[in-house]
Parts: sequence; C-alpha cells; structure tokens
Amino acid sequence: MDNRSDIRDFLATRRARLSPERVGLPSGSGRRRVPGLRREEVAVLAGVSTEWYTRLEKGHISGVSEEVLDAVARALQLDEAERVYLFDLARAAKPARTARRRTRTRVAPAVQWMLDSMTASAAFVRNGRMDILAINPLGRALYAPMYDSDTTDERGQVNIARFQFLDPRAQDFFADWDSAANITVALLRSEAGRHPYDKALRELVGELSTVSEEFRTRWAAHNVRIHHSGVKAFAHPDVGLVEITYHSMQLSSSENDLHDMTIYTAEPGSASEDRLRLLASWAATHPALTHTPAEEVK
Repeated sequence: MDNRSDIRDFLATRRARLSPERVGLPSGSGRRRVPGLRREEVAVLAGVSTEWYTRLEKGHISGVSEEVLDAVARALQLDEAERVYLFDLARAAKPARTARRRTRTRVAPAVQWMLDSMTASAAFVRNGRMDILAINPLGRALYAPMYDSDTTDERGQVNIARFQFLDPRAQDFFADWDSAANITVALLRSEAGRHPYDKALRELVGELSTVSEEFRTRWAAHNVRIHHSGVKAFAHPDVGLVEITYHSMQLSSSENDLHDMTIYTAEPGSASEDRLRLLASWAATHPALTHTPAEEVK
C-alpha cells in the first residue's frame, strides 16, 4: 500500500504548527512563505541532513530506523498518540502486504457478563472502526438515538462515526458535537495508521468523506488520539442533559483487532446520576432493550 501522501501530510501539518521561537531557534528576518518551521529547521533539530528529511517528508519512510523516527518525533514535539501514529505509518510502508478485511472476531461471553454486571454505569465495547460490539442495558438506553438511527446497517450494527456525521439528530444528541466529532475522527485516523489494509475501515472513511464535508475537513487535519479518559455530555431526548466521565481500557481480542471497553459514570449526587438511574429503571422494564449479542462481528 502506498501511504506516502499520509506521511507527507501528517509531517507537514505537524511542522506547520511549530514556530522557531517555540523550539528555541532564531526566527530570522523576512516573511516566511509557509507557516511554522522550514524543513531545514526540522532537520537541524532532528540531527539529520536537510536532504534526508525532505525525502522523509515526501513519504519515503520504509526502512527508517526507530532511533531516527524518535529524533523526528522529538523535533516535531509529537505527543504520545502522534508518535505512535508515525511509527504505524512506518510499519505500513513496508512492502509485501495487500489490502484485506480483518478476520471476524468474537466478543467473549465473559466480556458481556462483565458489562451487564455494571448496573449503575453505561458500558460498551467498540472496535477501532467505532462499531459498538457489545453494550449493557443502561448503555443501550443512553445510546437509544444511535440505535434508532437509519445509519445502522441491515444487521443492526451501530457505528458511532456514521451516526455522528450522517444523522442530523446527532447535532442535538451530543451536547458538544464539535468536540465529539473531532475525537471520533482522530480515533479513526489512529486506527487507519494501525490497520491501513483494513478494507472495511477504508470503505467507512470513503463513505464519510464523500457524504460529509464536516468529516472530510477533519480527516484532512491528520489529528490522532489515544482514548483514555475525559468528560462528555449527552442531551438525551427522554431524560435531558446527562454529564458523565468516561474511562476506556483496551481489550486484546486477537492479533488482528483490538477492542476498547468504555465505562460512563456520573458524579455521585448529581442531577446526571439521577437521570442515569431513571434510564436504568426504564431499561429494566423494557425486556426488548437487551444488550448487543456477543456474536461474530467484522
């Protein structure tokens, strides 16, 4: 797979955000033709020749040592997620691989049991393409607009990115839609770095890029993210504003896929906790609102 354009655009956008003053270099005189650092300045910071760095930024990354990539990452002041993405791009540039669909993976029944045991928290498991693979009843109730959306496929598979960018109701459901959209695209971009040969992921990105200008603009920014913890707010159509904290942890399912389990909790004694309890009671009285089966998924 030829990922030179991804390498070029990623390095160029990271370089453009840095000023000479920020990295301890003299700004010089005269107006700069491009924002941020020049290639020769990055080369100086990384301890390589300008010709070598120019070749790297043109996408010729295959075979570059980890030590040199580390030096470039430090020069560009990459954060953890960006550094991981750069190394993923280098691995993907190696020859003799072809595009494919990842094999079907199974969410273990024990994982679903664990989700169902969390009665006061909404919890779910997703893959890197943002498909929800398993969810507990409270999570299903919280995400009711997503499950009721026309963006679900014929199997009822819910995809967070597809809902966010293709269903107009998402703008109301996510209290801070812009921030949520930025995070989703950054997670997908990170996944594309890890698995550039995944046909399903490429098809999803192609669909969203074609239909949604909001997605297309964010995808072009080449921002990446590692999902650990944070805060979110949902404007639920039945109970109102629910503000939660989330924590995500990685579940290793196979060599081909990694799943994340995310848990949503509300501050004890808060109005949001009361609203989550109301949703939990509602879910308990609706047997049809069962969890997503722990079945084979792509």
